[in-house]
Amino acid sequence: MDTWLNQSYTDNFVLLGIFSYCATDLVLFSMVMMVFTVALCGNVLLISLIYINPRLHTPMYFFLSQLSLMDLMLVCNIVPKMAVNFLSGRKSISFVGCGIQIGLFVSLVGSEGLLLGLMAYDRYVAISHPLHYPILMSQRVCLQIAGGSWAFGILDGMIQMVAAMTFPYCGSRNVDHFFCEVPALLKLACADTSLFENLLFSCCVFMLLLPFSIIMASYAHILAAVLRMNSAESRKRALATCSSHLTAVSLFYGAAMFIYLRIKHYGTPSHDKVVSIFYTVLTPMLNPLIYSLRNGEAMGALRKGLDRCRIVSKH
Repeated sequence: MDTWLNQSYTDNFVLLGIFSYCATDLVLFSMVMMVFTVALCGNVLLISLIYINPRLHTPMYFFLSQLSLMDLMLVCNIVPKMAVNFLSGRKSISFVGCGIQIGLFVSLVGSEGLLLGLMAYDRYVAISHPLHYPILMSQRVCLQIAGGSWAFGILDGMIQMVAAMTFPYCGSRNVDHFFCEVPALLKLACADTSLFENLLFSCCVFMLLLPFSIIMASYAHILAAVLRMNSAESRKRALATCSSHLTAVSLFYGAAMFIYLRIKHYGTPSHDKVVSIFYTVLTPMLNPLIYSLRNGEAMGALRKGLDRCRIVSKH
């Protein structure tokens, strides 16, 4: 027992990564780094706009600022370490570092999934009960929704991190992934992990299907409310307010369900890595673009901010 404990805590893991050093992979790595830079700048800019502009101090933009913060933390948890390992050629991560990466990753993905689900409820209230919206979505309710999303995600992350890191890893330390993810790590455990894997699957089903059911129920009510509207312009405006959220939901849940809700024997490490790139790097870049480009208020705030910067630079 002491032997494997000492080995587990002192030895590093080796992240095999997703890229080799051929010309094609060097181009792909450069593209990932460009996407990471855009994700970083886009989310920081969106959070700053929402914080600075009083017109954006509404429930929808408050939730959006929390979503951007989660995306920002997610890309910073994964990509810098992946880039350092690729450029240095070392590919190692410490036992503690691996545990922290797992905890942060699961916490942020879980929190984002729940928040996306509860944002659908916000859109339902805005469209179906516009007169009661300020009461139903008060500052207290918004803080409870955001706080609950963070709390459930962090709890899930802590449980998975502690459980995964207590297994003995006394054989190969080569993780066939570009970051420490629980399913990839469990393949290296020299103990029976079947019970934990079943519990992990059940947890993933709950964390994905609970918010997804909220989304489906909310949009069913939204659709019913839209069909009752007499004006075509009102219907168009109502659907436009939901389009950004639906796009973000499709990107996030499509990739997450492909990874976590399929039968494990049908997946290959290479497929998992490609899909993981999609929702750990690409989706955090697309979210601020989707919400800003499709939203007149956000674009108006951005133009106003740029105009203000030009005036200041002239003086």
